[in-house]
Amino acid sequence: MFSTGWRALGTSVVVAVADADALEAARDAVALEVDALDRACSRFRDDSDLTRLNEAGGLPVVVSPLLAEAIRVALRAARLTDGDVDPTVGGALEAIGYDVDFSAIEPDRADFALKHRAAPGWTNVVITDLPALVTLPPGTVLDLGATAKALGADRAARAAHAATATGVLVSLGGDIAMAGRPPEGGWPVRITDDHAAHLDAPGQSITVHGGGLATSTTTVRRWQRGGLPVHHILDPRTGAPADSPYRTISVAAATCVDANTASTAAIVRGRSGVDWLESTGLPSRLVTHDGVVVHLNRWPVAAELAA
Repeated sequence: MFSTGWRALGTSVVVAVADADALEAARDAVALEVDALDRACSRFRDDSDLTRLNEAGGLPVVVSPLLAEAIRVALRAARLTDGDVDPTVGGALEAIGYDVDFSAIEPDRADFALKHRAAPGWTNVVITDLPALVTLPPGTVLDLGATAKALGADRAARAAHAATATGVLVSLGGDIAMAGRPPEGGWPVRITDDHAAHLDAPGQSITVHGGGLATSTTTVRRWQRGGLPVHHILDPRTGAPADSPYRTISVAAATCVDANTASTAAIVRGRSGVDWLESTGLPSRLVTHDGVVVHLNRWPVAAELAA
């Protein structure tokens, strides 16, 4: 396995290939996809397609094909999770202080009056075809963070594989997608609370061969407002940070989008998340706040017990 990495989208980008000669071409293909995703879907760029839509004041807006795809993916995630993963939480995130890129958030604001704002609801988003015309209710702010990064990983892995004809793994902030034939023995992946943690951080090393893998956690993107801790995974029904007995949930699926949708929804569902995940049949690893690990649906238990 041969890899390279850089920073983009406010997080890490890692590209790995099975053939060393393909690394530069794979990197170039991924970089193009990542840049396109940022220009289409960033809530923090003044010139992004999403910002233009969010600032339209309820008027219909013709959006780019990529933003249209990202919105449809987000609405599908909302439908499949009964609204647990809802792209209309943008205003709720702003209300708790996530109104700039995470790296620019003040970690503590004791003078901040913390208010929770329920999401308007994904069913109020209207999108049509040819051209892609999107209408948001006035005051609605879309945030595609729950699914767009995973979509970007899926798209980037496919693009890199098409450019190189070799096996490719792409990680966007820990959202992982694979395309093509993996290296002999598979792709080694370290599962931790924080994808940027050192290899000796508590977690599990596994081997994956294809599809997607995503980890949702309440331990990393955290800050304080009004003396209270908050994090970025919200319950759309209340606008408050999700209250879950699990601090970190990892899921494997056919695509990174499906893995991310399931891991995020399971955090939002709280105590019922484990039963819901079990019903999906998706291999999953859940970690409670006191470090107890739960494995579901053929997640590789033996590898963790042997560590």
